[in-house]
Amino acid sequence: MVVVTGQNKVSAKADDAMSSSDAEDDFQEPATPTASQAAQALPLLPQQFPEVVPLNVGGMFFTTRLSTLRRYEDTMLAAMFSGRHYIPTDAEGRYFIDRDGTYFGDILNFLRSGDLPPRERVRSVYKEAQYYSIGPLLDNLEDIQPLKGEKVRQAFLGLMPYYKDHLERIIEIAKLRAMQRKARFAKLKVCVFKEEMPITPYECPHFNSLRFERSESETKLFEHHCEVDVSFGPWEAVADVYDLLHCIVTDLSARGITVDHQCIGVCDKHLINHYYCKRPIYEFKITWW
Repeated sequence: MVVVTGQNKVSAKADDAMSSSDAEDDFQEPATPTASQAAQALPLLPQQFPEVVPLNVGGMFFTTRLSTLRRYEDTMLAAMFSGRHYIPTDAEGRYFIDRDGTYFGDILNFLRSGDLPPRERVRSVYKEAQYYSIGPLLDNLEDIQPLKGEKVRQAFLGLMPYYKDHLERIIEIAKLRAMQRKARFAKLKVCVFKEEMPITPYECPHFNSLRFERSESETKLFEHHCEVDVSFGPWEAVADVYDLLHCIVTDLSARGITVDHQCIGVCDKHLINHYYCKRPIYEFKITWW
């Protein structure tokens, strides 16, 4: 006699269940989502804005219409106040933008009526327009001074190899020398030359032929590095040496560096036959305090 106990029945059911599981390719019940996962899965409700919007931009208060902030679709302000993003508010209920608000009024004036800032604020407003991605304002500012002139200047400087690197070298050398001497200022020699070939008054008639009809061996004879700290050139443009000197001084001054310069002569290195370098040498004086 065979007696089947309850335990055997359970085992049998377990075996049947295992077989069923195998037949269904190890199907598993999906895990119950956590509260945070459920919250992320829920669609966020769009933020509603009033028609008249109070703003707190870096501690400065403004009030404008919602339509003004949304005037141009492809701007950061239009995106911020589209309802798709959450904008925090301050204790008074003003919508807060964590940005210096000094020139935000100029931004609003353009969005309201197309007004442009006065010339002395053009550069600063341009930076704000870049931050808020206001393309029409950027285009308008680029067509007026001083930005229009800056575009022309940068086109010229684009011809200069390693211009920014040379500026950094001037600053580093001047700083190192001043610190070594414990001095208020430092001096260094800078060569600025437009033409690659040496020129003297009696050599000018031969210059063009030498420039365009030189063999490799002749080219090497004219290769020369003046004994200076930094050398700018050559370049091919109407702008001359004095124009580049103006750019150098302007860019150093824009970084808060006081600089004076004067021509102290020319490089008298002998190259070949009666040809000498003749590149102008300038002494730069960098004052630190």
